[in-house]
Amino acid sequence: MKPKNYIYDLFLSPAWYFYMTGAVFLFFISFFFSVLFEAAVMYSVGVLLFTVIDFYLLFVRKGGIVATRSMQSRFSLGDNNNVTVSLQNQYAFKARLRIIDELPEQFQERNFLLFTEMAPRGKEKLSYILKPTTRGVFEFGNVLCFVRSPLRLIQRRFSTDGETNIKVYPSFQQLKKYQLIATSDNYVAGMKKVRRLGHSIEFEKIKNYVPGDDVRTINWKATARSSSIMVNTFTDARQQQVYCLLDKGRAMKMPFDGLTLLDHSINAALALLNITLLKNDRAGLVTFADKVDDMVVSEKRTGQLNHLTEALYKQQTDFKESSYEALWMALHRGVTQRSCLILFTNFETYSSLERQLPYLKRMASRHLLYVVFFQNTLLKHIHETEPDTTEGIYIKTIAERFDFEKRQIVKELRRHGILSILTTPQALTVDAINKYLELKARQLL
Repeated sequence: MKPKNYIYDLFLSPAWYFYMTGAVFLFFISFFFSVLFEAAVMYSVGVLLFTVIDFYLLFVRKGGIVATRSMQSRFSLGDNNNVTVSLQNQYAFKARLRIIDELPEQFQERNFLLFTEMAPRGKEKLSYILKPTTRGVFEFGNVLCFVRSPLRLIQRRFSTDGETNIKVYPSFQQLKKYQLIATSDNYVAGMKKVRRLGHSIEFEKIKNYVPGDDVRTINWKATARSSSIMVNTFTDARQQQVYCLLDKGRAMKMPFDGLTLLDHSINAALALLNITLLKNDRAGLVTFADKVDDMVVSEKRTGQLNHLTEALYKQQTDFKESSYEALWMALHRGVTQRSCLILFTNFETYSSLERQLPYLKRMASRHLLYVVFFQNTLLKHIHETEPDTTEGIYIKTIAERFDFEKRQIVKELRRHGILSILTTPQALTVDAINKYLELKARQLL
């Protein structure tokens, strides 16, 4: 990386200004004590001489710094993503580096610096973590390296042409985290094991009886034709339609832990749809606000998860009122088979539920519907504190009222035969997957 013009890549270091300040101070003192004038001149000449030597080491002699940035081809929303800067010192002396990686503007990092010292002809790797809180395209700039020799008087800048674009997708790191849930019947941290009730309706095969098998599954005809006891085995019902319904209205614009409620819902929906496909069900997606924007028909095919991921990637909230009437009409026309509908939305007040309840009841009459909405953790914290002022008492009273309405919403949905989950954004993914596995284990799908 040889720069075209030394002037643009030459920077004076703080040490140079410190030494030159000393020269100015000596000249000032020599005004009163003339015997110090020659010392001041010699000192200044020495600083300038070492500056020329430092320039020779950094700009004239062969050498340089090579820097390359490596990272994943895409980032995971709300998760830690690792970025590595690989460095190579081509100088024959020990180099001190100050590195500026031009991060995307979405991170709003104004003072991002990396520091290191490299041995002559040495190589090194520096890593750091980025946690994006929005989806979209992130533009990385160049990697700037400011190198100093052991004299530390001037700096030379090396700029690597590292401009690249990275797309931030819904949290695909959660897919691996929760994928074990679909393949293990025993235990996964944070998940509940649901006791299976009865048998699934789908016959799998006939096998030899072993101690521990349910005697009620003995196949007497197969037993009569063989010399050993044979039993029927069953498997979970497959090819059931599961749709995630994502509300993109203004209620989902509320931020929590750096992400909006919609982003939390998108991460949870992607993990849940992945589990659905691994459980051999058909996964689909519907997004809506004042109208239905996207509808991915439920399928169990190769590439369906990628199709769902791309659909979730481009979703954005707006400040319009969500139309459940438009959602109901789209489902009425597009989903003719009884399906499991998982609605991610947010009802802050009881009155907001009342406006949408007629359409929820219509959906529940034709499909298995469960509603996932959010608990306001700030109000819960206020509710649990003891106020010591009159203003605090008023605030706690209002918080208790909103908390009461949330519980009333759950009761009202239950009264109309609609399943519901009142959860926090942190526990959203776990609770949603738990409910799906519970419904599947109880053969309600």
